[in-house]
Amino acid sequence: MASTTLTLNSILILRILTLLFCAASIVLTVTNKYEIQGEKAKFTDIIAFRYVLASGAIGSLYALIQIPFAFYHAYTQKRWIRDGYLPEFDFYGDKVVSMLLASGVGVGFGASFELKRTVDALFDLILFLGIPDFDVEGGRSKTKKFFDRGIFSTGMLLGAFTWMLAFTLLFTSMARRK
Repeated sequence: MASTTLTLNSILILRILTLLFCAASIVLTVTNKYEIQGEKAKFTDIIAFRYVLASGAIGSLYALIQIPFAFYHAYTQKRWIRDGYLPEFDFYGDKVVSMLLASGVGVGFGASFELKRTVDALFDLILFLGIPDFDVEGGRSKTKKFFDRGIFSTGMLLGAFTWMLAFTLLFTSMARRK
């Protein structure tokens, strides 16, 4: 009984952590923008960052839906909906959403690292060609911060995936004991 209580409380805490990490990823992604010589860029200009945002939003929405059920289950030791469908929804829903978060992590890291490297090479080319009236170091610094923020945002999504994976494994072990 004590181990079940501990497991249910752990699942609740991990769901809350998942929500917090998804929300942090959303905030970091939405506020990611820069301006170079009058030209503005923001996260919506890169499709991969939009995917990271969508993954974080779906993860947040799923966590928001699941937290009241997890709280009730941890508090009463009973399911809110007792017909057997909620455990199956939790089981499969957790797996689908965790895979969505994992794909968002892959897309976010892949695009951020590759674009950061490519844009840095572009600035090297501009410097080599000696194009006048272009602040190469200022542009390089701003784009580096832009992509670093994308990497950090994706890191938050990775944290959300890790927490979700942890309680998915806890839930699976709990379901096997029954």
